[in-house]
Amino acid sequence: MPRTVLVTYGSTYGSTAELARTIGDVLREEGLLVEVRSAGLIRDLAPYGAVVLGGALYAGRWQRDARRFARRHRVALARLPLWLFSSGPLDASAAQRNLPPPPSVRRLVRRLGARGHMTFGGRLDERAEGRLARMIVKSGTGGDFRDVDAVSAWAEDVARELLPLTAPPG
Repeated sequence: MPRTVLVTYGSTYGSTAELARTIGDVLREEGLLVEVRSAGLIRDLAPYGAVVLGGALYAGRWQRDARRFARRHRVALARLPLWLFSSGPLDASAAQRNLPPPPSVRRLVRRLGARGHMTFGGRLDERAEGRLARMIVKSGTGGDFRDVDAVSAWAEDVARELLPLTAPPG
């Protein structure tokens, strides 16, 4: 039986969770078994044959649940096919060019041996809670900068690499 691909994420306001669900949907459409779950809920990676881990970016750092997941599961993640994604720029920069990960995420890519990383635009709107988030939205710099087509294209590339790795032996 093929191993399941875990798509997991750290998301505070739901935008990164939505990107993770999009990635999961694309991987399923490409024929993979997929489970999409919040990083804070995962205790064991034994059931999974590969991982796609994403984190919302706040001041250049991943959201807490994504950071904790990467730290808690670092040994297992280093042994699995792994891709990382970040969500966060509140402008069109991620849609215009391939943005490098911030230093903290770049270290994760290297330490965990991730096969790839992509940064996608983020979303911050009036539904966001918290004083700082409300200030950003009120200043006019919030909005939805996610590019679903770019997310889907990246997920298709990941699926092409994953399909031969998750096929049952023999």
